[in-house]
Amino acid sequence: MSFLKVERDGAVLTVWLNRPETRNALSEPAQMDELVDVCQQVRRDRSIKALVLTGAGSAFCAGGNVKDMRERGGIFAGSPHEVRDSYRNTIQRIPLALYELDVPVIAAVNGPAIGAGLDLACMCDIRIASEKALFAESFVKVGIVPGDGGAWLLPRVIGMQRASVMSFTGDTIDAAKALEWGLVADVVAADNLLAHSQAMARRIAANPSHALRLTKRLLREGQHMRLDSLLELSAAYQALAHHSEDHLEAVNAFLDKRPPRYTDR
Repeated sequence: MSFLKVERDGAVLTVWLNRPETRNALSEPAQMDELVDVCQQVRRDRSIKALVLTGAGSAFCAGGNVKDMRERGGIFAGSPHEVRDSYRNTIQRIPLALYELDVPVIAAVNGPAIGAGLDLACMCDIRIASEKALFAESFVKVGIVPGDGGAWLLPRVIGMQRASVMSFTGDTIDAAKALEWGLVADVVAADNLLAHSQAMARRIAANPSHALRLTKRLLREGQHMRLDSLLELSAAYQALAHHSEDHLEAVNAFLDKRPPRYTDR
């Protein structure tokens, strides 16, 4: 059974983690492979301009399967050296795949996002929460550390102090606190979450593909570059953007006071 359910509407792809019976827990290598494969497919398909990631059922993602931890199964099986390699070859491929994805990604957090589930949401560019959403960086509660990049991701989203509170206590915060802390961009009614998130994705996808992809890359690179280096990269990207057909179409449509007709060229 496929772990993911995928639907496309124009330039927007919606992906569901689709194991509601396990609260969409991440433990099987095949699940990680599916997520990475979808990212690779999206990266190759320039007609896709935005991606919405959500969970089927009551949870967004419950993180690692605790039963597998107890039984030393799934990615937790084997010697310490084997577990290390298992992390590197499975779940750690997901943050790299999402980070390298040029298409903007919206996490529609429909319910609990716990442990690796919270980190998965933080791998996305924008997070929108259902009023029923819950968030926890809960690794310490089961005696382990964030093994999927959470120690890098969470401080960049909410700051080091709040990330430290969440990581050291493992406590759960609700959607209102997540909004206050800047973990999510918006909180909406549960029955409106997907429609709201897809509407935002369509607003994003209404813009030229080249400009979207280059802008996301600049935002990513700006997290670890000096200002002068980022300005150099921005100048190079801007030269590419100025010579795209969609840039000229956008300018002409603006001056003609008409909707633009982009061709992704």
